[in-house]
Amino acid sequence: MEITLETVVFYFLAAFITVFSILTVSTTRMVRSATYLLFVLFGTAGIYFLLGYTFLGSVQIMVYAGGIVVLYVFAVLLTSGEGDKTTKLKRSKFLAGLVTTVVGAVIVLFITLKHKFLAPTDVQPIEVNFSAIGHHMLSADKYGYLLPFEAVSVLLLACIVGGLMIARKR
Repeated sequence: MEITLETVVFYFLAAFITVFSILTVSTTRMVRSATYLLFVLFGTAGIYFLLGYTFLGSVQIMVYAGGIVVLYVFAVLLTSGEGDKTTKLKRSKFLAGLVTTVVGAVIVLFITLKHKFLAPTDVQPIEVNFSAIGHHMLSADKYGYLLPFEAVSVLLLACIVGGLMIARKR
């Protein structure tokens, strides 16, 4: 197998995402966890850019890394104290999570090794312009994305208002 720059960048991004994913769920400080999640989302955007999906990479950075993580940090800082830490897990919950992780990894490994990955040979690339993407995102047709975006915006607004109400009661 020939080692190219794309392969090296992919393995770097995969290791980057793996390390920060583990740090996200293993740290006891919530602000650090949100910061590690930000790095995971940037790494995912890097994978999109590596695959040539510039639109998805841009959306990943703007919506998730730029919006959602800022909302998480805002909610954490608004509703918690300065030194809030998460509680330690009981040994039984830790072992249950560890067993679930190992079983999931075994299943994924089994499926990956059993599957024969063949590259499709008759695929023609389709060039989609931004106006078509915008039309699909804002349309209310069968494959439109207007309703999910509106639902997410209402949910985020409810989270912000709820966080303000909780912080105001203190």
